[in-house]
Amino acid sequence: MIRQTFAHVDLGALADNVRAIRAFLAAGRGGAAPPVLVGVVKANAYGHGASEVARTLIGVGAGMLACADIEEALALRADGLTCPILVFGTLSQGDLDGVFEHGLTPTISSPTAGRAMQLAAARRGVRVRYHLEIDTGMNRLGFRHDNLPRTMPDLLAAPNLELEGVYTHFATADTPGDEVFARQRRNFDAARQQLSALGVRTCVRHAANSAALLADSSTWFDLVRPGLLLYGVAPPAFEGRVVVTPVMSLRSRVVAVKGVRPGEIIGYGARFTAERATSAAIVPAGYADGLDTRLAGRGWVLVRGRRAPIVGSVCMDMIMIDVTGLAVEPGDEVVIIGRQDGDEIRVGEMARWVGTIPYELLCRVGARVERIYNPPIL
Repeated sequence: MIRQTFAHVDLGALADNVRAIRAFLAAGRGGAAPPVLVGVVKANAYGHGASEVARTLIGVGAGMLACADIEEALALRADGLTCPILVFGTLSQGDLDGVFEHGLTPTISSPTAGRAMQLAAARRGVRVRYHLEIDTGMNRLGFRHDNLPRTMPDLLAAPNLELEGVYTHFATADTPGDEVFARQRRNFDAARQQLSALGVRTCVRHAANSAALLADSSTWFDLVRPGLLLYGVAPPAFEGRVVVTPVMSLRSRVVAVKGVRPGEIIGYGARFTAERATSAAIVPAGYADGLDTRLAGRGWVLVRGRRAPIVGSVCMDMIMIDVTGLAVEPGDEVVIIGRQDGDEIRVGEMARWVGTIPYELLCRVGARVERIYNPPIL
Protein backbone atom coordinates (compact mmCIF):
# COMPACT_ATOMS: atom_id res chain seq x y z
CA MET A 1 0.00 0.00 0.00
CA ILE A 2 1.43 3.39 -1.05
CA ARG A 3 -1.34 5.90 -0.31
CA GLN A 4 -2.28 6.54 3.29
CA THR A 5 -6.01 6.46 2.61
CA PHE A 6 -7.58 3.04 2.22
CA ALA A 7 -10.86 1.19 2.64
CA HIS A 8 -11.04 -1.90 4.80
CA VAL A 9 -13.71 -4.31 3.56
CA ASP A 10 -14.75 -6.93 6.07
CA LEU A 11 -15.97 -9.89 4.05
CA GLY A 12 -16.65 -11.75 7.28
CA ALA A 13 -19.17 -9.06 8.23
CA LEU A 14 -20.69 -9.36 4.76
CA ALA A 15 -21.15 -13.11 5.20
CA ASP A 16 -22.68 -12.54 8.64
CA ASN A 17 -25.08 -9.98 7.18
CA VAL A 18 -26.27 -12.49 4.59
CA ARG A 19 -26.85 -15.05 7.34
CA ALA A 20 -28.79 -12.50 9.39
CA ILE A 21 -30.99 -11.56 6.43
CA ARG A 22 -31.67 -15.19 5.56
CA ALA A 23 -32.57 -15.94 9.20
CA PHE A 24 -34.98 -13.00 9.16
CA LEU A 25 -36.58 -14.26 5.97
CA ALA A 26 -36.87 -17.80 7.31
CA ALA A 27 -38.51 -16.58 10.52
CA GLY A 28 -40.94 -14.44 8.53
CA ARG A 29 -42.05 -17.42 6.48
CA GLY A 30 -42.88 -19.41 9.60
CA GLY A 31 -41.13 -22.58 8.55
CA ALA A 32 -41.91 -22.35 4.84
CA ALA A 33 -39.02 -22.02 2.40
CA PRO A 34 -37.67 -18.46 2.45
CA PRO A 35 -37.20 -16.52 -0.78
CA VAL A 36 -33.91 -16.86 -2.62
CA LEU A 37 -31.47 -14.02 -2.01
CA VAL A 38 -30.21 -12.09 -5.03
CA GLY A 39 -26.94 -10.32 -4.24
CA VAL A 40 -27.02 -6.83 -5.73
CA VAL A 41 -23.46 -5.90 -6.70
CA LYS A 42 -24.05 -2.98 -9.04
CA ALA A 43 -21.82 0.11 -8.85
CA ASN A 44 -18.81 -1.99 -7.86
CA ALA A 45 -20.86 -3.59 -5.08
CA TYR A 46 -21.76 -0.15 -3.72
CA GLY A 47 -18.09 0.75 -3.69
CA HIS A 48 -16.94 -2.38 -1.86
CA GLY A 49 -15.43 -4.26 -4.83
CA ALA A 50 -17.77 -6.29 -7.02
CA SER A 51 -15.78 -9.48 -7.60
CA GLU A 52 -14.63 -9.98 -4.01
CA VAL A 53 -18.12 -9.27 -2.69
CA ALA A 54 -19.75 -11.48 -5.34
CA ARG A 55 -17.60 -14.48 -4.46
CA THR A 56 -18.50 -14.08 -0.80
CA LEU A 57 -22.22 -13.74 -1.52
CA ILE A 58 -22.29 -16.88 -3.66
CA GLY A 59 -20.18 -18.74 -1.09
CA VAL A 60 -22.65 -17.96 1.67
CA GLY A 61 -25.74 -18.95 -0.29
CA ALA A 62 -26.93 -16.19 -2.62
CA GLY A 63 -28.71 -17.78 -5.56
CA MET A 64 -28.06 -15.06 -8.11
CA LEU A 65 -26.19 -11.79 -8.61
CA ALA A 66 -27.63 -8.61 -10.07
CA CYS A 67 -25.81 -5.70 -11.67
CA ALA A 68 -26.69 -2.52 -13.49
CA ASP A 69 -25.35 -3.07 -16.99
CA ILE A 70 -23.51 -5.36 -19.36
CA GLU A 71 -20.06 -3.99 -18.49
CA GLU A 72 -20.49 -4.84 -14.83
CA ALA A 73 -21.69 -8.33 -15.70
CA LEU A 74 -18.81 -9.01 -18.07
CA ALA A 75 -16.30 -7.90 -15.43
CA LEU A 76 -17.76 -10.49 -13.06
CA ARG A 77 -17.50 -13.19 -15.72
CA ALA A 78 -13.91 -12.17 -16.47
CA ASP A 79 -13.11 -12.66 -12.78
CA GLY A 80 -14.44 -16.21 -12.87
CA LEU A 81 -17.99 -15.82 -11.55
CA THR A 82 -20.09 -18.51 -13.24
CA CYS A 83 -23.34 -18.09 -11.28
CA PRO A 84 -26.56 -16.61 -12.76
CA ILE A 85 -26.26 -12.85 -13.27
CA LEU A 86 -29.28 -10.65 -13.85
CA VAL A 87 -28.67 -7.39 -15.73
CA PHE A 88 -31.13 -4.74 -14.53
CA GLY A 89 -30.55 -2.07 -17.14
CA THR A 90 -31.47 -1.73 -20.77
CA LEU A 91 -29.20 -3.33 -23.34
CA SER A 92 -28.10 -1.57 -26.50
CA GLN A 93 -27.73 -3.39 -29.80
CA GLY A 94 -24.00 -3.63 -29.21
CA ASP A 95 -24.49 -5.21 -25.79
CA LEU A 96 -26.50 -8.19 -27.00
CA ASP A 97 -23.50 -10.30 -27.97
CA GLY A 98 -22.38 -10.34 -24.34
CA VAL A 99 -25.70 -11.81 -23.21
CA PHE A 100 -25.23 -14.83 -25.45
CA GLU A 101 -21.47 -15.26 -25.15
CA HIS A 102 -21.40 -15.05 -21.37
CA GLY A 103 -24.70 -16.63 -20.36
CA LEU A 104 -26.28 -13.55 -18.77
CA THR A 105 -29.93 -13.07 -17.84
CA PRO A 106 -31.18 -9.86 -19.48
CA THR A 107 -34.05 -7.66 -18.41
CA ILE A 108 -36.60 -6.80 -21.07
CA SER A 109 -38.33 -3.57 -20.14
CA SER A 110 -39.93 -2.43 -23.40
CA PRO A 111 -41.45 -3.92 -26.57
CA THR A 112 -38.53 -2.53 -28.58
CA ALA A 113 -36.03 -4.32 -26.36
CA GLY A 114 -38.04 -7.51 -26.69
CA ARG A 115 -37.99 -7.38 -30.48
CA ALA A 116 -34.24 -6.73 -30.54
CA MET A 117 -33.57 -9.66 -28.21
CA GLN A 118 -35.79 -11.99 -30.25
CA LEU A 119 -34.01 -11.07 -33.50
CA ALA A 120 -30.59 -11.57 -31.92
CA ALA A 121 -31.55 -14.93 -30.45
CA ALA A 122 -33.12 -16.12 -33.69
CA ARG A 123 -29.97 -15.27 -35.65
CA ARG A 124 -28.00 -17.47 -33.27
CA GLY A 125 -30.58 -20.21 -33.18
CA VAL A 126 -30.78 -20.16 -29.37
CA ARG A 127 -33.41 -19.57 -26.72
CA VAL A 128 -32.81 -16.88 -24.08
CA ARG A 129 -34.31 -16.72 -20.62
CA TYR A 130 -35.14 -13.18 -19.52
CA HIS A 131 -36.74 -11.25 -16.69
CA LEU A 132 -39.59 -8.85 -17.41
CA GLU A 133 -39.67 -5.49 -15.65
CA ILE A 134 -43.09 -4.05 -14.85
CA ASP A 135 -43.47 -0.32 -14.22
CA THR A 136 -45.96 -0.20 -11.36
CA GLY A 137 -45.88 3.56 -10.96
CA MET A 138 -42.26 4.65 -10.55
CA ASN A 139 -42.22 5.74 -14.23
CA ARG A 140 -38.68 4.74 -14.93
CA LEU A 141 -38.08 1.52 -16.88
CA GLY A 142 -40.60 -1.23 -17.50
CA PHE A 143 -43.81 -2.24 -19.27
CA ARG A 144 -46.70 -0.17 -17.89
CA HIS A 145 -48.69 -2.27 -15.46
CA ASP A 146 -52.01 -1.09 -16.91
CA ASN A 147 -51.18 -1.75 -20.56
CA LEU A 148 -50.00 -5.37 -20.56
CA PRO A 149 -52.83 -6.89 -22.67
CA ARG A 150 -51.69 -4.66 -25.55
CA THR A 151 -47.91 -4.71 -25.12
CA MET A 152 -47.18 -8.26 -23.96
CA PRO A 153 -48.69 -10.73 -26.50
CA ASP A 154 -45.94 -10.30 -29.10
CA LEU A 155 -43.21 -10.68 -26.49
CA LEU A 156 -44.80 -13.78 -24.97
CA ALA A 157 -45.16 -15.29 -28.46
CA ALA A 158 -41.48 -14.74 -29.34
CA PRO A 159 -40.20 -18.25 -30.13
CA ASN A 160 -36.62 -17.64 -28.98
CA LEU A 161 -37.43 -15.95 -25.67
CA GLU A 162 -38.47 -17.62 -22.41
CA LEU A 163 -39.89 -15.62 -19.52
CA GLU A 164 -38.00 -16.67 -16.39
CA GLY A 165 -38.94 -13.89 -13.98
CA VAL A 166 -41.04 -10.79 -13.51
CA TYR A 167 -40.20 -7.91 -11.22
CA THR A 168 -40.76 -4.30 -10.29
CA HIS A 169 -39.01 -1.50 -8.40
CA PHE A 170 -40.63 0.36 -5.50
CA ALA A 171 -40.17 4.13 -5.31
CA THR A 172 -40.94 4.74 -1.61
CA ALA A 173 -40.41 1.47 0.25
CA ASP A 174 -38.22 3.26 2.80
CA THR A 175 -41.13 5.47 3.93
CA PRO A 176 -43.37 3.56 6.35
CA GLY A 177 -47.05 3.69 5.52
CA ASP A 178 -46.55 5.48 2.21
CA GLU A 179 -49.51 5.21 -0.14
CA VAL A 180 -47.32 5.11 -3.26
CA PHE A 181 -45.68 1.95 -1.94
CA ALA A 182 -49.07 0.36 -1.21
CA ARG A 183 -50.37 1.36 -4.64
CA GLN A 184 -47.34 -0.10 -6.41
CA ARG A 185 -47.80 -3.32 -4.45
CA ARG A 186 -51.42 -3.54 -5.63
CA ASN A 187 -50.42 -2.71 -9.21
CA PHE A 188 -47.84 -5.49 -9.20
CA ASP A 189 -50.48 -7.97 -8.02
CA ALA A 190 -52.83 -6.82 -10.77
CA ALA A 191 -50.05 -7.08 -13.37
CA ARG A 192 -49.30 -10.65 -12.33
CA GLN A 193 -52.96 -11.51 -12.72
CA GLN A 194 -52.97 -10.00 -16.20
CA LEU A 195 -49.90 -12.02 -17.12
CA SER A 196 -51.61 -15.15 -15.89
CA ALA A 197 -54.61 -14.34 -18.08
CA LEU A 198 -52.18 -13.99 -21.00
CA GLY A 199 -50.93 -17.51 -20.40
CA VAL A 200 -47.94 -16.99 -18.08
CA ARG A 201 -48.02 -19.92 -15.69
CA THR A 202 -44.59 -20.31 -14.14
CA CYS A 203 -41.97 -17.68 -13.51
CA VAL A 204 -40.24 -16.32 -10.46
CA ARG A 205 -41.38 -13.01 -9.00
CA HIS A 206 -39.37 -10.39 -7.14
CA ALA A 207 -39.87 -6.85 -5.91
CA ALA A 208 -38.22 -6.36 -2.52
CA ASN A 209 -35.13 -4.22 -2.14
CA SER A 210 -33.62 -3.71 1.32
CA ALA A 211 -36.36 -1.38 2.52
CA ALA A 212 -39.25 -3.46 1.19
CA LEU A 213 -37.67 -6.61 2.61
CA LEU A 214 -37.77 -5.03 6.06
CA ALA A 215 -41.08 -3.24 5.67
CA ASP A 216 -43.50 -5.81 4.28
CA SER A 217 -43.15 -9.58 4.01
CA SER A 218 -45.90 -9.66 1.38
CA THR A 219 -43.33 -8.23 -1.07
CA TRP A 220 -40.88 -11.10 -0.69
CA PHE A 221 -42.33 -13.43 -3.36
CA ASP A 222 -39.76 -15.91 -4.76
CA LEU A 223 -36.62 -13.75 -4.71
CA VAL A 224 -35.50 -10.73 -2.70
CA ARG A 225 -32.90 -8.18 -3.81
CA PRO A 226 -31.15 -6.60 -0.82
CA GLY A 227 -28.48 -4.11 -1.69
CA LEU A 228 -27.52 -1.63 1.02
CA LEU A 229 -28.58 -4.02 3.76
CA LEU A 230 -25.95 -6.53 2.65
CA TYR A 231 -23.31 -3.91 3.29
CA GLY A 232 -24.45 -3.28 6.85
CA VAL A 233 -26.62 -0.21 6.39
CA ALA A 234 -30.35 -0.34 7.07
CA PRO A 235 -32.84 2.31 5.93
CA PRO A 236 -33.27 4.61 8.94
CA ALA A 237 -36.96 3.82 9.41
CA PHE A 238 -36.18 0.11 9.79
CA GLU A 239 -32.94 0.09 11.74
CA GLY A 240 -32.80 -2.80 14.20
CA ARG A 241 -35.20 -5.14 12.42
CA VAL A 242 -32.16 -7.07 11.23
CA VAL A 243 -28.87 -6.64 13.04
CA VAL A 244 -26.23 -6.03 10.38
CA THR A 245 -22.63 -4.84 10.59
CA PRO A 246 -21.06 -2.19 8.36
CA VAL A 247 -18.75 -3.91 5.89
CA MET A 248 -16.58 -0.96 4.87
CA SER A 249 -14.47 1.40 6.93
CA LEU A 250 -12.53 4.29 5.40
CA ARG A 251 -9.25 5.18 7.08
CA SER A 252 -6.26 7.42 6.60
CA ARG A 253 -3.39 8.93 8.62
CA VAL A 254 -2.27 12.36 9.68
CA VAL A 255 0.60 13.55 7.47
CA ALA A 256 1.24 16.95 9.08
CA VAL A 257 0.18 19.09 12.03
CA LYS A 258 0.55 22.85 12.00
CA GLY A 259 -0.37 25.82 14.15
CA VAL A 260 -2.82 28.41 12.91
CA ARG A 261 -2.93 31.82 14.56
CA PRO A 262 -6.13 33.68 15.45
CA GLY A 263 -7.47 35.48 12.41
CA GLU A 264 -5.76 33.19 9.89
CA ILE A 265 -7.71 31.15 7.37
CA ILE A 266 -7.61 27.45 6.50
CA GLY A 267 -8.26 26.01 3.05
CA TYR A 268 -9.52 27.11 -0.34
CA GLY A 269 -12.06 29.91 -0.42
CA ALA A 270 -11.05 31.19 3.04
CA ARG A 271 -14.24 29.69 4.43
CA PHE A 272 -12.75 29.07 7.87
CA THR A 273 -11.06 31.69 9.99
CA ALA A 274 -9.46 30.62 13.25
CA GLU A 275 -10.98 32.41 16.23
CA ARG A 276 -8.28 31.09 18.56
CA ALA A 277 -4.88 29.49 18.33
CA THR A 278 -5.70 26.27 16.43
CA SER A 279 -3.89 23.03 15.72
CA ALA A 280 -4.78 21.74 12.26
CA ALA A 281 -3.94 18.22 11.10
CA ILE A 282 -3.68 17.44 7.40
CA VAL A 283 -5.22 14.16 6.19
CA PRO A 284 -4.56 12.92 2.62
CA ALA A 285 -8.18 12.17 1.68
CA GLY A 286 -10.32 14.45 -0.43
CA TYR A 287 -13.11 14.62 -2.93
CA ALA A 288 -11.08 12.59 -5.45
CA ASP A 289 -11.32 9.79 -2.88
CA GLY A 290 -15.08 10.23 -2.57
CA LEU A 291 -15.45 12.67 0.30
CA ASP A 292 -18.35 15.07 -0.10
CA THR A 293 -17.25 18.70 -0.30
CA ARG A 294 -20.11 19.63 2.04
CA LEU A 295 -18.34 17.85 4.90
CA ALA A 296 -16.28 20.98 5.50
CA GLY A 297 -17.81 22.71 8.50
CA ARG A 298 -20.35 19.91 8.96
CA GLY A 299 -18.45 16.64 9.26
CA TRP A 300 -16.13 14.94 11.72
CA VAL A 301 -13.49 12.24 11.77
CA LEU A 302 -12.05 10.14 14.58
CA VAL A 303 -8.47 10.57 15.73
CA ARG A 304 -7.04 9.34 19.03
CA GLY A 305 -10.53 8.17 19.92
CA ARG A 306 -12.03 11.66 19.72
CA ARG A 307 -14.15 13.45 17.13
CA ALA A 308 -12.31 16.17 15.25
CA PRO A 309 -14.23 18.57 12.97
CA ILE A 310 -13.38 18.97 9.30
CA VAL A 311 -12.54 22.64 8.75
CA GLY A 312 -11.72 24.87 5.81
CA SER A 313 -12.59 23.02 2.63
CA VAL A 314 -12.51 19.48 1.30
CA CYS A 315 -9.72 19.60 -1.27
CA MET A 316 -9.20 17.18 -4.12
CA ASP A 317 -6.58 15.21 -2.21
CA MET A 318 -6.81 16.23 1.44
CA ILE A 319 -8.83 17.60 4.31
CA MET A 320 -7.89 19.65 7.35
CA ILE A 321 -9.18 18.79 10.79
CA ASP A 322 -9.17 20.79 14.00
CA VAL A 323 -7.18 18.83 16.59
CA THR A 324 -6.72 21.63 19.10
CA GLY A 325 -6.14 20.14 22.55
CA LEU A 326 -5.33 16.68 21.23
CA ALA A 327 -1.80 15.32 21.21
CA VAL A 328 -1.98 14.42 17.52
CA GLU A 329 1.16 13.57 15.56
CA PRO A 330 1.94 12.61 11.98
CA GLY A 331 1.21 8.92 11.49
CA ASP A 332 -1.83 8.86 13.76
CA GLU A 333 -4.75 6.88 12.35
CA VAL A 334 -7.77 8.86 11.17
CA VAL A 335 -11.12 7.10 10.78
CA ILE A 336 -13.44 8.73 8.27
CA ILE A 337 -16.05 5.96 8.32
CA GLY A 338 -15.83 3.25 10.94
CA ARG A 339 -14.94 2.61 14.58
CA GLN A 340 -12.04 3.82 16.68
CA ASP A 341 -11.81 3.08 20.39
CA GLY A 342 -15.31 3.63 21.81
CA ASP A 343 -16.79 5.79 19.06
CA GLU A 344 -18.04 5.09 15.55
CA ILE A 345 -18.94 7.18 12.51
CA ARG A 346 -21.44 5.35 10.33
CA VAL A 347 -22.09 6.21 6.73
CA GLY A 348 -25.73 6.96 7.55
CA GLU A 349 -24.62 9.59 10.05
CA MET A 350 -22.27 11.11 7.50
CA ALA A 351 -25.11 11.19 4.95
CA ARG A 352 -27.28 13.15 7.39
CA TRP A 353 -24.50 15.72 7.88
CA VAL A 354 -24.52 16.63 4.19
CA GLY A 355 -28.14 15.93 3.30
CA THR A 356 -27.68 12.93 1.05
CA ILE A 357 -28.16 9.15 1.20
CA PRO A 358 -25.73 6.42 2.31
CA TYR A 359 -25.81 4.78 -1.13
CA GLU A 360 -24.24 7.85 -2.70
CA LEU A 361 -21.40 8.13 -0.21
CA LEU A 362 -20.44 4.45 -0.46
CA CYS A 363 -20.55 4.43 -4.25
CA ARG A 364 -18.37 7.53 -4.36
CA VAL A 365 -15.36 5.92 -2.68
CA GLY A 366 -12.82 6.43 -5.41
CA ALA A 367 -10.98 3.93 -7.56
CA ARG A 368 -7.62 5.12 -6.26
CA VAL A 369 -8.62 4.15 -2.71
CA GLU A 370 -7.13 0.70 -2.17
CA ARG A 371 -9.58 -1.90 -0.82
CA ILE A 372 -8.04 -4.21 1.75
CA TYR A 373 -10.07 -7.36 2.31
CA ASN A 374 -10.19 -9.74 5.17
CA PRO A 375 -11.36 -13.24 4.22
CA PRO A 376 -14.89 -14.34 5.00
CA ILE A 377 -15.74 -17.30 7.16
CA LEU A 378 -18.04 -19.31 4.89
